[in-house]
Amino acid sequence: MFEKILIANRGEIALRIIRTCKEMGIKTVAVYSTADRDSLHVRFADEAVCIGPPNSAHSYLNIPRIMAAIEITNADALHPGYGFLAENADFAEVCTEYGIKFIGPTPKQMRKMGDKITAKETMIKAGVPVVPGSAGLIKNIKDGKASAKKIGYPIILKATAGGGGKGMRVVWKEEDFEENWDNARNEAKASFTNDGIYLEKFVEEPRHVEIQIIGDQYGNACHLSERDCSIQRRHQKLLEESPSPFLSEELREKMGEAAIKAAKSIKYEGVGTVEFLVDKHGDFFFMEMNTRIQVEHTVTEEVINYDLIKEQIKVADGMKILGDNYTPKMHAIECRINAEDPFNDFRPNPGKITSFHSPKGQGVRVDTHVYAGMTISPYYDSMIAKVICRAQTRGEAIAKMSRALDEFIIDGIKTTIPFHQKLMKDERFISGKFDTGFLNDFDYGDPPAEW
Repeated sequence: MFEKILIANRGEIALRIIRTCKEMGIKTVAVYSTADRDSLHVRFADEAVCIGPPNSAHSYLNIPRIMAAIEITNADALHPGYGFLAENADFAEVCTEYGIKFIGPTPKQMRKMGDKITAKETMIKAGVPVVPGSAGLIKNIKDGKASAKKIGYPIILKATAGGGGKGMRVVWKEEDFEENWDNARNEAKASFTNDGIYLEKFVEEPRHVEIQIIGDQYGNACHLSERDCSIQRRHQKLLEESPSPFLSEELREKMGEAAIKAAKSIKYEGVGTVEFLVDKHGDFFFMEMNTRIQVEHTVTEEVINYDLIKEQIKVADGMKILGDNYTPKMHAIECRINAEDPFNDFRPNPGKITSFHSPKGQGVRVDTHVYAGMTISPYYDSMIAKVICRAQTRGEAIAKMSRALDEFIIDGIKTTIPFHQKLMKDERFISGKFDTGFLNDFDYGDPPAEW
């Protein structure tokens, strides 16, 4: 087993990985920017190395500085967490060249699934259903319009190197194509330094359902059931749950088989997620594969009672998996708590937390890196906590989450807690009859009086 793991990340995921490593008897190295000097992942790691100023490009995305931190601490493995360099094949390749085990898929596997066009071609060859779309990247507006006309409106423009909803635009008619094309390309260029765009048929009233998979170094793979991530805003997930209230047992089995087929087609190593769009008729289509641990992995952990970070590390060390698929026996819901104002277009709201109290109780889990007195930086993602509630049924999980949110106190900044409180009482959400467009006509109500 590895002796020392460097965690090339920050915030709650860095702290999450440190906890598992400590339980496994593995020493940890934290890296941090000057803005994160007082962060808990720095405090609780065995060693910590400052890698630069707050700007991510000069710290958490700076490969030479991270490799230097590995060299001076003699770490023998690296965990990328999610975001930042987690799906950067070049970074994984550098680690391999220097004899450092990258805890995740190989660079080759990452490249096959990291670029959405290549991933789609791979899935077609593997026999996994895909959304109808362009044969490759769109070269210009003329070709794009021709492809869109052939497929039929509405269509969605997508950045090939995209993620987090960046570089995506829905186009309902030909007259709007050019404007959306320009906007998608510009956003993709700014976010990923890659303005490659392709298009797909826009699936109306879709559910966003993802299958958690794990594969070993010997070609074995299994799935750990699904998560429903349909509650989202501008393609950014706000809530996830497992199992999906929409899937039948038959559909769950078919999607699980498709996800395993996808993983085995590239001999995938590590944990990952195969994401699908499911239409109102129950037809499902491959959307993308995330070749990393995800924010919402905690939802799956709660319903299968496995530490996915631990399993990820063991697979990286050469463990052979049994290949058993899992079906949830309980229900879990996760609410992402962001430092944002949900009553003002979810505008980021960094600042100092003056008081902090997290909910407790059986079946309630809070993953966070924040504390009273901490200042939330404007330089990074605005997610500051995740509340995960587990119960015997979905109804009980919703009731438990509603109670937990009422207990959650974060003063000094505005957060998405009031939004989630309203969501837990929304009849459409409670019924399970929603899709990715749910928030388009959601009644946010008035902000709390103290705001």
